[in-house]
Amino acid sequence: MSDGPPTMGVEEEFLLVNPRTGHASACAEQVLARYRHHGPLPDGAKIHRELRLTQIEAASGVCTTAGELRDQLTAARRVLAGAAAAEDCALLATGTPLGPGAVEPPAATGRYAEIDAAYGAVVADYEACGCHVHVGVADPDTAVGVVNHLGHWLPTLLALSANSPFDHGRDTGYHSWRMVQQSRFPGSGVAPHLPDHAAYRRAVGTLVECGALVDPDQTFWLARPSGRFPTVEFRVADTALTVDHAVLQALLSRALVRRALDDLARGREAAPLSPQVAAAAVWTAARHGLTGSLVDALDETRRPAWTLVEALLEHVRTALEENGDLAEVQALVAALRADGTGSAQQRAVAGRGTAAAVRWLTARTVPAGHGTRLTG
Repeated sequence: MSDGPPTMGVEEEFLLVNPRTGHASACAEQVLARYRHHGPLPDGAKIHRELRLTQIEAASGVCTTAGELRDQLTAARRVLAGAAAAEDCALLATGTPLGPGAVEPPAATGRYAEIDAAYGAVVADYEACGCHVHVGVADPDTAVGVVNHLGHWLPTLLALSANSPFDHGRDTGYHSWRMVQQSRFPGSGVAPHLPDHAAYRRAVGTLVECGALVDPDQTFWLARPSGRFPTVEFRVADTALTVDHAVLQALLSRALVRRALDDLARGREAAPLSPQVAAAAVWTAARHGLTGSLVDALDETRRPAWTLVEALLEHVRTALEENGDLAEVQALVAALRADGTGSAQQRAVAGRGTAAAVRWLTARTVPAGHGTRLTG
């Protein structure tokens, strides 16, 4: 482990919708074709298409500080929002569609066609958007050890990120309907406790051989060693309503990795979790967000959501201090506690009508000031 903080990067998925009706708009190819005309992206940042043409993804470059990451995410959101507006689309940072109705997806090609063929109706209307955080861990075996340490805290990260209360115009009663949709896929949830990277590869290979996964890159576990980068990848969070929410997820994820690396260096292995209790912990986080009681998967008890948030902050306090992120995280958590998660805020404005809610979401998605911390 190096003396400096681990590197980090964030992938943000967004929905593209009609700005007046909130209906999904399959304009990703047009946005991809024109986004370069709406300002340069930061070094290392990239734009990608997603499973559906109603979605688009922005990936940051490799970052070392919260300010650098915030600048990258802000720039990418502005570029994408400008390109979308030029195609009469709105860019929305929400985990599931807000507006009523669904657009019949055009026929997919390549790997996306394989995914459609493999999962059928489960994926036919899947427009779920997440916020994926990568934290640098170079050694594959160490990455697996880190993932073992993360399982206890993933449901709390989900609750903090909750931003998908609606499903095509219907209030689901959940705070993260995206996670419910994701749980329909085989092998979803908290990864199994594994001894090393060879065991990880065997576990993934078995799922591929069983036909549950299209290929080894497609695991649905909420944290995993990345198959593309020397990182641990967090896939638990809903796409972040604001840049600040995305930065909070990244800083907490990085602190969890640093704490896990320290524990491993001291010979402290993670205790295996009960798969059923871990699944219950993920479900309660999706159901209640930060508004009720969640399951502590390690102690196998129910606790108030904010008690678990405070336990998480205490668990990573030293790591946050060493990374230089403690004050930033404390401010972001205080703002989140005052304003509510994305799901709570979406519900608060839903009564204004779909068009007004889309305008509100559009404004929250695109930051108003360069590199400025925003609350809410």
